[in-house]
Amino acid sequence: MSRSRVAAVLPDLSPWRSGPDFRLLFYQGTVTYFGSFMAMIALPLQIKHLTDSPLAVGAMGAVELVPLVVCGLYGGALADAVDRRRMILLTEAGLGVLALVLLVNALLPDPVLWPLYVVAAGVSALSGLQRPALDSLMARIVPHDQQTAAAALNGLRYQFGAIAGPALAGVVVAYAGYPAAYSVTVTGFLVSVLLCLRLRPAPPVEGAGRPSLRGIAEGARYAWSRPVLLGTYAVDLAAMFFAFPNAVYPFLADELDAVWALGLMYAAGAVGSLLLGLTSGRLSRVRRHGLLVVCGATVWGLAVAAAGWSPGIWPALLCLVVAGAGDMLSGLGRGTIWNQTIPEELRGRLAGIEVLSYSVGPQLGGVRAGAMAGWTGTRTAFWSGGLACVASVALLAALLPKLVSYDSGTDEDARLRRAEKEREEPVFQP
Repeated sequence: MSRSRVAAVLPDLSPWRSGPDFRLLFYQGTVTYFGSFMAMIALPLQIKHLTDSPLAVGAMGAVELVPLVVCGLYGGALADAVDRRRMILLTEAGLGVLALVLLVNALLPDPVLWPLYVVAAGVSALSGLQRPALDSLMARIVPHDQQTAAAALNGLRYQFGAIAGPALAGVVVAYAGYPAAYSVTVTGFLVSVLLCLRLRPAPPVEGAGRPSLRGIAEGARYAWSRPVLLGTYAVDLAAMFFAFPNAVYPFLADELDAVWALGLMYAAGAVGSLLLGLTSGRLSRVRRHGLLVVCGATVWGLAVAAAGWSPGIWPALLCLVVAGAGDMLSGLGRGTIWNQTIPEELRGRLAGIEVLSYSVGPQLGGVRAGAMAGWTGTRTAFWSGGLACVASVALLAALLPKLVSYDSGTDEDARLRRAEKEREEPVFQP
């Protein structure tokens, strides 16, 4: 393969050259994700160590869900009303304080259980507040036509954390203990805060109102009135609800006589996403992003179904890698549509709705997979969910044809946002 063809396949680095803010957020996100995933593994392990109860570990999901939903919606309204840089900085500092609480508790002669749940709820709340500000900032600091490339690069930093963080967390906890793992998390947030301090201010648009329920409802009405946006949310919810079987990975590993491969099963999806991100260069020139959403979700569903039919662990792992690539493909399409079509004054509130679409779905999907596995068996939970995902995506594509036909070059909202971007004062310096 010639050098030019290789370059065409590799990730598009245009956003990296567009301005310092994207680079700062890339570094910040890499450090944060790595440290956060370290704590995400250490925290449930510590609860298990203290209680030896699956129910106690599972209760983490219960204490996390409500703060995430409430704060995600309110965080979206805040992101449209305050300086997004300040919001990111304060929430990042708050997450660092919570990590410090975990460290102090782990250093006690007899660590206490209840602070672990308080921290889990606090992290969920602060993440819900922060994520809309982070997501809505991308459309401001990255040029309009580089949104797909930016989404791919952001996906790479996330997958790095998703693979390296958990892998090293197990080793650190096993050989150095929980304090060492939490120390890495605290250090990561400290570095992240220092990087956030270098971001330029991102004040709200002129005339922005105060955060309110009315403002949140205004964002919801806008999303409901746009079939393309509605389709991205609906497809993601359907894919996660029907085909997110992570909760029953341990049972599939048992059936395949491969308990040793459980960690590989959890990492396989991230590997698939990483591989797609590393070869995403050509996707920067795609304009049919709605088609990416539908095709990616379909691949996800088919791959999950195939994992349920797999005769052994290695075919199952390969299917999960393919599923991760499909999820990444769909995510690139969703992120590009969001950042290319949503008005600046509504970006925060719509980002709050996005938090719900990609957080509530996996939570409910875990419940569905567990209930189905208990009722009909583990393999049936996989393949039935995967096929239900494909069927629901096909139905949504038929009901929302504007999603499939979306073209960033001709879509009215995308063209309007592009024109607004071109009228802005140039802020992107190579």
